[in-house]
Amino acid sequence: MTRRPSLTLLLTALLLALTANSPAQAAGYRYWSFWDRTGTHWTYATQGPSTTRPTDGTVQGFRFAVSEDSADAKQPRAPAPDFTTICANSPAVKGKKRVALVIDFGTRSDAPSDETPPTGRTACATVPPDATTAEALATVAKPLRYDTNALLCAINGYPEQGCGEQLAKKTTPHEGPSVGLLAGTTAIALLAAAALWQTRRRRHG
Repeated sequence: MTRRPSLTLLLTALLLALTANSPAQAAGYRYWSFWDRTGTHWTYATQGPSTTRPTDGTVQGFRFAVSEDSADAKQPRAPAPDFTTICANSPAVKGKKRVALVIDFGTRSDAPSDETPPTGRTACATVPPDATTAEALATVAKPLRYDTNALLCAINGYPEQGCGEQLAKKTTPHEGPSVGLLAGTTAIALLAAAALWQTRRRRHG
């Protein structure tokens, strides 16, 4: 004689159904990412701006956005412009180097509440040969703000508050019946089956 599933097994199935259909939220961080121009494309920088010492003619970019990690980081939205275009109005100076910078303040959806991102811009920094990218940025985009770990928090004073704070990224809604609705329907069906089985068992016990 085949044994019918116990109420415990049915409730376990209910729990698994709800867990499997619960939308996961990936952790994201709101911060300034740092990029190098490689050829005609942006590549995520392997060092931070405070330790990178770019050579004359380098193009580098900054993008403010919410990202999970470096693999998920959003690059500057404008195509990587060439050095000549950015520094066209900044003639070479003997004993100095020029670094072209692209600053993308991001979108409204990535902005902290009650703040509006400024319009993105480019700048040509003329600095000593041993200057870091952070020092070059400081000559064209003050005020800069850093945290106690030297993490770049703000460029041109944006954002006014916060620094690399962790956020919950919202999942993308799907068309048709929601996952929650389907999970709820499954739960009701399982509970109804469990109740019916228990009732029949008592009657024939």
